[in-house]
Amino acid sequence: MKILLDTHIFLWAIADDPRLSKRIKAAYLNEDNELFLSVASFWEILIKHGLGKLPLPQPTVAYLSRQLEINRILLLPIRLGHLSDLERLPPLHRDPFDRMIIAQAIAEAIPIATADSTLEKYKVTLIQ
Repeated sequence: MKILLDTHIFLWAIADDPRLSKRIKAAYLNEDNELFLSVASFWEILIKHGLGKLPLPQPTVAYLSRQLEINRILLLPIRLGHLSDLERLPPLHRDPFDRMIIAQAIAEAIPIATADSTLEKYKVTLIQ
């Protein structure tokens, strides 16, 4: 199964954070699953790190790239079709990064691994 990781899930998973639910951890560790991280999440992490809200090793891009490789996570680019789905999303969630992740999940027809209950308002499959 393909799974799109929400930003916080990626960060929790690479840190083996106890906030990661058993269901998400099992899906994350299942090597039969294809894991994806949106380029929007990568961008969000870099912005939060740059603002001092998220401590990460330096250089951050190299660190995150290595984490993707170590954890067999593919980077999902933003495509034109994703933007079309983004444009059609109702304004139920204000976070622009989450809205992009939702649009990508809709366009790619893949579930999102998340702990964010706000995403339940959208017609996407969630793994929580």
